[in-house]
Amino acid sequence: MEPFKLESKEYFAIQPWEEENPDLVVGFSTKVGGKSIGDFSRLNFGFHVGDDEDDVRHNRSLFSEKIQFPLAQWVGAEQTHDISIQKIKRFHQGKGAESYTTAFRRTDGFFTNEKGVLLTLCFADCVPLYFLDKENGYIGLAHAGWKGSVHGIAGEMMSLFVQNGSNPKDIFAVIGPSICKKCYIVDDRVVTLVEKVLEGVEKKPYNQINQGQYSLDLKKLNKQILVRSGLAETNILETSYCTSCNHNYFYSHRRDDGKTGRMIAFIGWKEVLHP
Repeated sequence: MEPFKLESKEYFAIQPWEEENPDLVVGFSTKVGGKSIGDFSRLNFGFHVGDDEDDVRHNRSLFSEKIQFPLAQWVGAEQTHDISIQKIKRFHQGKGAESYTTAFRRTDGFFTNEKGVLLTLCFADCVPLYFLDKENGYIGLAHAGWKGSVHGIAGEMMSLFVQNGSNPKDIFAVIGPSICKKCYIVDDRVVTLVEKVLEGVEKKPYNQINQGQYSLDLKKLNKQILVRSGLAETNILETSYCTSCNHNYFYSHRRDDGKTGRMIAFIGWKEVLHP
């Protein structure tokens, strides 16, 4: 089952989660519809890539209206391919929303159970991991490139959910748009670390294609790590979208030789005022 549905030209929503949880806003942006130009054309969300900051703020403001989640309630991070995860409270609203200088330092994951906060992280090939425990109201978002993956960011998020009262059987995860194995070639150094983290797993998420060259499936790697971290395989959904193959929808760091924009993964509980 493909969990992502194109809601508008600007973003894909995780349809099953939004249908089951009407107050939840969750999805992945495209590169279509913004103001940025040149290498960052069009809907770039990254302040750190060399784009005009006013254009990035404009893109974020337009997108906040599109998903009906005020920009003043977003949070963002300075992502460093590590496994540091920040628990978000309401008073964090706005950090990293309109400026990179106010973003959380050295952070690659967020989680919260509070309403009125949109967790956002930037992507251009790495794997967005979404987490949901509706029994306790916890949601999470992680940025998992090969470094974050082999260093255990998926397991770290699972541990934090459990420490905060979640039962593993109540935790669900979605693996979002990222580079596919056909487009992602790595060397012996990376594969050695993958082997270490998946010791004892029979079906490895890579294939050797040449001497010292391997095709690595980052989505499958993260799925295997999630299962090893205690998440039931039946609780995991995985997209088929590749950020490198789908040029019309996505930026890709590899395909675009590093000079490109960033999409955002996002998840948040809306602050709903009931009569």
